[in-house]
Amino acid sequence: MARGAVGALLAGAVLAAVSGCGGSGDGRPATGSASSTPGVGTGVGAGEGFAQLPGQAFYVSDRTNAAHQVTALRGQGRTAEADALLRIAAQPSSQWLGEQGAQEIAGQVSRRATEAGRTAVFVAYDIPHRDCGQYSAGGASDAAAYRAWITGVAQALGDRRAWVVLEPDAVAHTLDNCGIKGDLAAERYGLLAFAVQELKKNPNARVYLDAGNPGWAQDPEELATALRKSGIAAADGFAVNVANFYDTERNAAYGARLSAALGGKNFVIDTSRSGNGALGGDAWCNPPGRALGERPTTETGRPGVDAYLWIKNPGESDGDCGRGEPRAGEFWLPYALGLAGQAQAAG
Repeated sequence: MARGAVGALLAGAVLAAVSGCGGSGDGRPATGSASSTPGVGTGVGAGEGFAQLPGQAFYVSDRTNAAHQVTALRGQGRTAEADALLRIAAQPSSQWLGEQGAQEIAGQVSRRATEAGRTAVFVAYDIPHRDCGQYSAGGASDAAAYRAWITGVAQALGDRRAWVVLEPDAVAHTLDNCGIKGDLAAERYGLLAFAVQELKKNPNARVYLDAGNPGWAQDPEELATALRKSGIAAADGFAVNVANFYDTERNAAYGARLSAALGGKNFVIDTSRSGNGALGGDAWCNPPGRALGERPTTETGRPGVDAYLWIKNPGESDGDCGRGEPRAGEFWLPYALGLAGQAQAAG
């Protein structure tokens, strides 16, 4: 996916998430190469036990990759780096769900969040033909497999509070040169509408269909039409800037235009790496000099913007990028520290 969410699942992390075994990350907006699911971290059980922040609606997990890196750094006596990384680890971020273990992870994380009096945020990322075969390629084998997968996720959430960002890039890729056209596009829209319907059986679930980002040239009316076919009427709204870097002002303006085309639908903004805005051009894959953005909150002060969320987990790679960088979804400490350091420098 040349412009969208690029890689975020954690391969190998699934076992770590559910059994306490170690694992290495893979995949994300999804799943990097062919693998897995976003994880709950590597080496479960080593977390810092982060407190839930006063006034924060969303769940802070101690089982993310960043949290386990904090523990590892402290164990190595690298206190300054651990403290810097806490700027990421101590904030609520999203739990990606992909091919492996999604139902068990969704149930486990949503239960922990409920016990903490918080709301878990999930990203459902298993659509067939995912990411145009790029860094986060993979997804369900066919339509039937996807329906079974999303039904399992919905059942695992039960009636617990949860926010779900649905299928990064899936709609936007039907409008670019990805090749998801004709019958394939119709099938995708139908699957997304089915996913919205299944997830909304939970009265405490909020569902946001992904709607690309300001740099992904889309006609708002054309995108709105595709979102309508994908079930936006039954969803709570849409998400913008997933795994990208555009600043909040630009995202808010983009979202407002799309909202107008959709009759006033609300939206959420991924602010995980938006602190310094986009680098420019087509630099969506691990661009240097970026920074953490606004912390997750429902108090945005912007009409129609339901929340700022850290949908992309800061510090997880976007992919190889043609430069031999870590695969999509793999935690990359130097990049994470760079995001945290840039944010601190900006005050």
